[in-house]
Amino acid sequence: MHLRTDARLGKIIRLLTDNATVVVSGTKIAGEVGTTRSEIWRLVQQLRELGVEITGHPATGYQLKAIPDLLLPDMLANSLQGTIFANSKTIHHFYKIGSTNTEAMEAASQGAPEGSVFLAEQQTAGRGRGAHDWHSAQSVGIYCSVILRPLLPPADVLVLSLAAGLAVQAAVREVDERVTADLKWPNDLLIDGKKFCGILTEMNAEVTRVRYIVVGIGINVNQQSFPPDLNATATSLRIVTGTEWSRLELCAALLKSLDREYRALTQNPNAHQNILQRFEANSSYVRGRRVRIEENGGFEGVTEGLDPRGFLQVRTKDGLQTVLSGTVRAI
Repeated sequence: MHLRTDARLGKIIRLLTDNATVVVSGTKIAGEVGTTRSEIWRLVQQLRELGVEITGHPATGYQLKAIPDLLLPDMLANSLQGTIFANSKTIHHFYKIGSTNTEAMEAASQGAPEGSVFLAEQQTAGRGRGAHDWHSAQSVGIYCSVILRPLLPPADVLVLSLAAGLAVQAAVREVDERVTADLKWPNDLLIDGKKFCGILTEMNAEVTRVRYIVVGIGINVNQQSFPPDLNATATSLRIVTGTEWSRLELCAALLKSLDREYRALTQNPNAHQNILQRFEANSSYVRGRRVRIEENGGFEGVTEGLDPRGFLQVRTKDGLQTVLSGTVRAI
């Protein structure tokens, strides 16, 4: 089920935000948005259903009680000036969607430009790596997928995925420097051993070049609890810090951080090596950690860093093994 968010909702919120101290008449909003007063009433009702606190009605006008924490294109685009994600017309927001990654892959296959962003308040079929689901409750997390079209060989996509992990880590630190996230190879971020972020990178490629890549990032931001089956393994930034986070602020920081990593990878010849070094330095899992790898029947050993392509190396009783994929569990 796709509920693409009406772009006019963002315009209404921006107008009410810019005039936060006064009541704005329905006629003025209708004129600015380019529609009728009765249509504005309907759109305001829709915003209220999304949890936005707006007082007033058509006769008296409208006023925001609090600036809402919705990831609307109009709210985000200003913070993203100078990045490849800055065009509000290529930021797509959904009230409810199956999976932002599925939507982004479909759009990319039809020629959607690099820098397109897909955001959802809620996913009904969020996907993790392998066959895992990603729990996506309404308006408490960041469910974000971006389209990239790098001039890179397919072998470099793992490094891009590792760079996305570094981007999330930097964005979280930028919003609250007390929070240090741990990077777990290849695509999870943990705090106190519990997962709060997963990254799913998918690509369409020929043998020698990438056609497009979709980087999907799911972050548990303001969840206060999880379903029983996730309690032992999942956490959120709110649970860790005890305070509510601005998803808008974190999402803007994330996209700016991702833009920096991506530009470096595509423009700087030393970036590949630099990403691997930083990933190792910022992860407690990559070196000296006893792990079990859940692939090829499973094996155990001690991690010994990343190889030049970004794959995890594990020293086992039978020698050094390279992990190409599979779940890594600390033991």
